[in-house]
Amino acid sequence: MKEITIGNKRIGKGQPPFIIAEMSGNHNQSLDRALDIVKAAARAGAHAFKIQTYTPETMTLNIQHGDFRIESNGLWKGKSLFELYHEAYTPWEWHQTIFECCKKLGMIPFSTPFDETSLEFLETLDAACYKIASFENNDIPLLRKVASKGKPMIVSTGMASLGEIENLVKTISDAGCDELILLKCTSSYPASPESSNLNTIPYLRALFDCQVGLSDHTLGIGAAVAGVALGSTVIEKHFTLNRDEGGVDSAFSLEPDEFASLVKETDAAWKSLGGVSIGPTKEEENSLQFRRSIYVSKDIKAGEVLTTKNLSVIRPGFGLDPKYYDLLLGKPSKRDLKKGTPLSWEQLL
Repeated sequence: MKEITIGNKRIGKGQPPFIIAEMSGNHNQSLDRALDIVKAAARAGAHAFKIQTYTPETMTLNIQHGDFRIESNGLWKGKSLFELYHEAYTPWEWHQTIFECCKKLGMIPFSTPFDETSLEFLETLDAACYKIASFENNDIPLLRKVASKGKPMIVSTGMASLGEIENLVKTISDAGCDELILLKCTSSYPASPESSNLNTIPYLRALFDCQVGLSDHTLGIGAAVAGVALGSTVIEKHFTLNRDEGGVDSAFSLEPDEFASLVKETDAAWKSLGGVSIGPTKEEENSLQFRRSIYVSKDIKAGEVLTTKNLSVIRPGFGLDPKYYDLLLGKPSKRDLKKGTPLSWEQLL
């Protein structure tokens, strides 16, 4: 499958993982805090910075009861959907400032549109790509509109059935977008490692012949590192300055030091994959001398028979290969051999 270019970054199997810091609502309705989060993400090594573009009115209805109140256990229990989105949304008048700050610091800014108005607004900011959230991956009209812009799309697959994923992939392709990255995602907050099922990553890649990454809501960085080992080309992780300072997504967000570790360890995981390699690598050449080989372990006189008492397979590796040990037993030595001598054919012929 082909590499995809987003901003100045190439994304694909032959490239380091593309690491996205997701701010979501962790700005706590402060632009200064939002910009501090941008700066901290850049220092931590994020390649891209993602926000969300919506208003409470474009997400839901201002109704405080019934279907519109969150009753399930979790971080947001007791809130109405409208209250949650009012607390979490990123004011549109902040977007340009955030985008400019990201670019100045070398990160690629982009966003998740949630309806046509937010999509058209993001077009005015020349967003490099678009992300579709798990809860919108069944919104076929939205998928079609976003795909029609011809920019790379990153789509979380949380909660979607295989048929729904097939439908969204076809919708996006038919609408003219041929640069798609699917993200394995477990849409619970936080998600448990047991529910992550990361073996789905290579399955989706093979099934849809596209790049697959991970939108990770687990605590820590272990799942992300494992995702890279399984072929993830993109890792998205929520980011905050300090979980103790609160924020709608702070409980499952990484702090700066943790995010820096994420960048470092996912890069190390990717580098460690390499290719198929059998036999000593260049880095191992100096270590070959410390492999086992056959040595004289007791002084031997010419004509004396080689036995388990006077030959040993030990380190280092300057003697004959151990595979000849059984063949040599019972053979006479052609010369005197001192203890500690590496055995060679010249001594025996």
